[in-house]
Amino acid sequence: MIETYYHEGLGYNPFIIKDNWQVAQLNFIPEQGLYAIQKMDMHMQTDEVFVLTTGTAVLIGAVLENEGFNFQLIQMKIGITYNVPVNTWHNIAMDKDAEVIIIEKSNTHLGDFVYRQLSKNEAEYLNDAIRRLLNEQPF
Repeated sequence: MIETYYHEGLGYNPFIIKDNWQVAQLNFIPEQGLYAIQKMDMHMQTDEVFVLTTGTAVLIGAVLENEGFNFQLIQMKIGITYNVPVNTWHNIAMDKDAEVIIIEKSNTHLGDFVYRQLSKNEAEYLNDAIRRLLNEQPF
């Protein structure tokens, strides 16, 4: 009667897709590494909800302005629900042990997204901001 799901592999896996919503699990992959973010993405048809279940992750929101992205960073806490509203640029930076549950409209992963690559300066700024947020020193 009760179904259970857990994704042991790397990356994104939508494992419950019902009616108009889905639940997925995102586990670490190198391009989502704490200091590896190279792009931002946005959904035009859905909010996206994130819940950290283990590890360290930084949720990144951004507004695109004339000079590029203006970032907002939140160090996620385990068990707290974070909502990224529709039409908001975002990404998530994760350590190797991080696992995140994602709730969004069904089939979002199949086409409701646009990406924008970060410039070299934006990526460097973002990496420095993540280090400061996590109180880490540059390598």
